[in-house]
Order: sequence, then C-alpha cells, then structure tokens
Amino acid sequence: MKPHPSGIRKLGNKRLELLWNDGHESVYSFGLLRRNCQCAMCVDERSGEVILDPKTVAEDMEGLKVDVVGNYALGITFGDGHSTGIFTFDHLRKTCPCGECKEAPLSRVD
Repeated sequence: MKPHPSGIRKLGNKRLELLWNDGHESVYSFGLLRRNCQCAMCVDERSGEVILDPKTVAEDMEGLKVDVVGNYALGITFGDGHSTGIFTFDHLRKTCPCGECKEAPLSRVD
C-alpha cells in the first residue's frame, strides 16, 4: 500500500498533522518542512546538492497555506514567502519526524 494521507490538518501556523491511510500519524513543524524543501531553489537539480542553508530558516517558521497538489503532494506557502516546493506524500512519509519512524526508517514505506 502506497502512503497517502487520509487527513491533513494545520495545527495553528506552526505545525502540520498528517493522518496516513495505514493509521500512522505524522506531525511536522513548518520549520522542518521548509528546511527539507526539495525545489530547485533549495536543492540543485543536477547535483542534488542542498543550496538552502538550514541555519537561515527560523525554527518557528510559519506555514501560511497548505494545498493538495494533484493526488500526490502538498504545496505549502511559508511565512518567509517561499512557496515553490512540492512535498510529495512519499517524501513526507520518508521524513516523518516521529520516534517510531526515526528508529525504523525503511520499514514504513513500501
């Protein structure tokens, strides 16, 4: 079963909660999501080298808007004005910050 959120909810402007189709729950800070943006402004398209300096992203970064993109991703408008990243559901599940996922990162995505 491919990971897909069955529920998406902003928890104020600081956190995002995803409820997954397998019953797992992920809560991301918008700061974490901004530091892990995969867009061409943040990661070099050819080399894969990270361009964005994570130290420049405030820990308390706000998420102003969250939109579903197609049936595969989220688009987020951050408090610093950045809005070009697309966060695929696969990427979000692989980067789930919960303790369970950090202990067994490969077992949670088929």
